[in-house]
Amino acid sequence: QVQLVESGGGLVQAGDSLRLSCAASGRTFSSYTMAWFRQAPGKDREFVASITWSGGNTYYTNSVKGRFTISRDNAKNTVYLQMDSLKPEDTAVYYCAADRYFTRATSPGEYDYWGQGTQVTVSS
Repeated sequence: QVQLVESGGGLVQAGDSLRLSCAASGRTFSSYTMAWFRQAPGKDREFVASITWSGGNTYYTNSVKGRFTISRDNAKNTVYLQMDSLKPEDTAVYYCAADRYFTRATSPGEYDYWGQGTQVTVSS
């Protein structure tokens, strides 16, 4: 079983930064696509960003472009989400997800593995 463990969430003020980490284990990930999703209270889980494990191609939802940066450290099997200029509307539980194949899918149903989530709260 592939396991994903997120960390790095917390309570910050608007304009602050956070870096989320997702540590992956269980199998090789050379062909995987890693992604971050988020889910705010009363809302659907939504796509945030993705990166291919091999190649490092990135894809972002429009609302975070220019503020969030997804990256990976292949040697550590870890994916990061650097979040700058945080806004209250970024408040959500952030989930790490993995797809077994190269994909640009933004639907949660397309991803095979999920972490437990980490809470990000941005106050005004």
